Amino acid sequence: MAQSSVPPLPLRALYVDFNSYFASVEQQLRPELRGRPVGILPVLAETTCCIAASYEAKAFGVKTGTPVWEARKRCRDIVFVEARPAVYVELHQRLVKAVESCTPVGQVLSIDEMACPLMGSEREREKAVALARQIKQTIAREVGEHLRSSIGIAPNTFLAKIASDMQKPDGLTVLEAADLPQALYRLELRDIPGIGRAMESRLWRHGIRTVEQLCAANAAQLRAAWGSIEGERMHARLAGEELPPSDSQRASVGHSHVLPPELRYEASAYSVLNRLLQKAAMRLRSYALVAGEVSVTVRFRQHEETWDWRAAQRLDPTADTRALLHALDVLWRQRPRTRAEPFAVGVTLTQLTSATQRSRDLFTDTEEAERLNTALDAINLRYGKNTIYFGGAHAALAAAPMRIAFQHIPDLTVEAD
Repeated sequence: MAQSSVPPLPLRALYVDFNSYFASVEQQLRPELRGRPVGILPVLAETTCCIAASYEAKAFGVKTGTPVWEARKRCRDIVFVEARPAVYVELHQRLVKAVESCTPVGQVLSIDEMACPLMGSEREREKAVALARQIKQTIAREVGEHLRSSIGIAPNTFLAKIASDMQKPDGLTVLEAADLPQALYRLELRDIPGIGRAMESRLWRHGIRTVEQLCAANAAQLRAAWGSIEGERMHARLAGEELPPSDSQRASVGHSHVLPPELRYEASAYSVLNRLLQKAAMRLRSYALVAGEVSVTVRFRQHEETWDWRAAQRLDPTADTRALLHALDVLWRQRPRTRAEPFAVGVTLTQLTSATQRSRDLFTDTEEAERLNTALDAINLRYGKNTIYFGGAHAALAAAPMRIAFQHIPDLTVEAD
């Protein structure tokens, strides 16, 4: 067989994934937790679930989503800690700074993941590995030795992310062109970023049940399986191409909260929804966006059964807190009358557009609303959240603290409580 004239792909990306980040931060800051199984909870309540677990807890099968009762059953000595989102964001910023002191950070993908482009001689295996070790040492020295990371190095960011997951905790994996695609064959389809349960089922229907079959498929076959150009993008990424990120516009702004036992009543649930919506409205304005729809979700629980009620209200695109609260009131009047207790609540603002692109309502004084919202935001930013607020949230001012969602790192200036 003739030798290919195409040169092998160089190593172009280094991916840093912080291991069990929330739990590791707590173990770094609280020495008494080191070496112990730790579960991170949104609130300290027996009826909630773990949002993170330390590696010591994972060894017993405790993971994200494990209910407290089950975690106790699996691991008798587990220690539960209430999440501290503001602390995790602050440590995240220090970690970015530590990595930046070694090499430029190209993308911050989430609170615990970042990607760095490799340039010049860094693309040589020995130099790339030396850089990865330097990053680990700098993090240990500048931020904390218990904040371990797994680093992946590969021809593109996508494959570097996969490499970072191959050895945990505290791993370092290099995928060179000569290793591919065979090095991926031991993975399951759902180990590949972008393939969840629904996508796995679609691939199965197209005769693709293994990563080896996925890598062997051509671009047209993957486009058919995905039903969009994303299939072709997957083919290119698996081949080692570095693609620009796809255009993504923020689709929603929202908050949710599992109610502590003392707030599992209708009046309290409404107050928490009111507070969540006021927080979401302030975030919406910080993004210079307006929303055309408000939706509300309430999870009810009666005995051991839970069920969700959802409702949505369309409105003229707005970021005005008063208009959004009016929509919430309309939705709240539609709630089911039941003896079941409200267990969790959430609000979501959707149909988002740029505030500069909306059409003005000829019959509403939007300038007055904008002046009021600007004043509210300025006062709360300067003197602290809840300095001024609408009264519906009064009973819930201590509830619904800041949360860290997937791929959303809260802005401590706007979102800190």
